[in-house]
Order: sequence, then structure tokens, then C-alpha cells
Amino acid sequence: MAVTVKTFASAGEAAGALSSDRSARYLGGGTLVMRALNEGDVSISTVVRAQDQALTRIDASGPRIKLGAGVTFARVLAERDLGFLHAPARSIGGPAVRNMGTIGGNLFAPNPYGDFTVALLALDATVAVAGGFGSRDIGIEEFLQARDRQAGTLVLSISCTRPASTEAFRYRKIARIKPKGGSVITLAAHLPISGGRIAGARIALGSMAPTQIRARAAERALEGRSLDAATIAAAASAATEGTSPSDNALGSAWYRREIVGVHLRRLLSGQE
Repeated sequence: MAVTVKTFASAGEAAGALSSDRSARYLGGGTLVMRALNEGDVSISTVVRAQDQALTRIDASGPRIKLGAGVTFARVLAERDLGFLHAPARSIGGPAVRNMGTIGGNLFAPNPYGDFTVALLALDATVAVAGGFGSRDIGIEEFLQARDRQAGTLVLSISCTRPASTEAFRYRKIARIKPKGGSVITLAAHLPISGGRIAGARIALGSMAPTQIRARAAERALEGRSLDAATIAAAASAATEGTSPSDNALGSAWYRREIVGVHLRRLLSGQE
């Protein structure tokens, strides 16, 4: 089956092409779309590209950062001002994947991938999208819940607030093959502190549900409390509530439920 490639000057034109053709897919870094094509996915008949420089722009100078959807993980690692995102970016594949893979594409990566998105969910990121309905901003949680229905939508950028300190944001990926393997589980925590107590806790998990999810019960155990041993233990005990992991070659659902609390405890305690 022949595949047509269409290249546009602007993201708006590319979004229009996507929204008018349900068999079209956007090609960013290619780590997802090219794999699908090489594996014979006949649902894709058109590949859409855009040369819009806004898609690769980074604005990291202020308290709120903005990353174009076409920014690669290698570029994130090269930016000193994005140091809090270096651990998630470094956990994505090997050098070749990091050189090509993009922030926007990672939002669509299925389990056991999509690790960078776990970090963005913990940071309460906002996703700017364009489609047949025009452009709008969507909270990342809402975006992920409707991810499988996002056909015809082009992600333009992702923005989030910079953590107040290095201790406020934490990330951990558990993989059998390091550093580039798919995740058994991935965890990220944003723990803003006000008056010595946690205010606005967000815990995000990967490979614990069909898409990345928040561990809301663990967040409730942390909220308004100091980050001591008792609080950490309570959050770890609640880590599996609301999760629905599945079995795959990297681990069973049972195994994931068994270890997620252990690794959340280590993450919150600052243990390696």
C-alpha cells in the first residue's frame, strides 16, 4: 500500500490536513509512526509533516517553561535551564532515540513507554493543540484521558511551571534493561512545600494503567503533612489504589502492584 507524504510550512496547515483525513498521521521524530509503518499498519495512508519553527522552540527563561512539541529529548538534555527534566529525558531509549524522539510524540507512546509524559503529568503540564476546531490549551490529565480519541489533533507545545527547588520534583524509572528498556513502572512526584508542609502534591505513575495516571490516594496521604517517615509510609501503602496495570513481557500486573509502593517509598525518601 502506497503512503503519501505531505509537508506544510505551518503547523496550522498540518493540523488542517490531519483533521480532514482520518488515515493521516503526523510525523515528528518518527519513533512511533515509522515503527507502525514498518510493521505494516495499513490504517495509515498519509504522513503529515510541518516545517514550522515554533514546533521546535524552547522557552525556559522564566518560571513557566514552554517546549515545542517537536523538541527532542537530546535538546532537553542540552539545556541547562531544563535540568529538572534531565532525568526523565535521559531515561528515554538510547542516544539514537533521544536524538529523534520528541516531547509531543511521547504523549502518544503506549505502555511500556511514555516515561517523559509521567514527569509532565506530575508537573501538571498544559498541552496546546490544534485541529478542526481551532487551537486550544488542555490540561495534560484531560488530554491523556482522551488520547485514543485525539485523531486529527496536532500537539503544538507543552508548558509547565518550573519546580521551586530540586527537592520538589523527583523521578524514577524501573526497567529491566538499563538505560534504554521499556519501563516496568515509572514514577514522578511534585511536592511543593509551604510552611514545612506539602501543598499541592502530585504523584504520577506509568505502566500502572492504560495511560499515565495520578496516584490520588497517595497524594491525599501526603497533602498538608510534612514529608516524614510516617507520611511516606502512608503514601506508599496507598500507591496501588485506582491503578489497573496489565501483564506484559516486562512484568505481570501482580508484580507491578507489589513493587509500586516500594519504589514510591524510595522516591519520596530520596533513596537510590
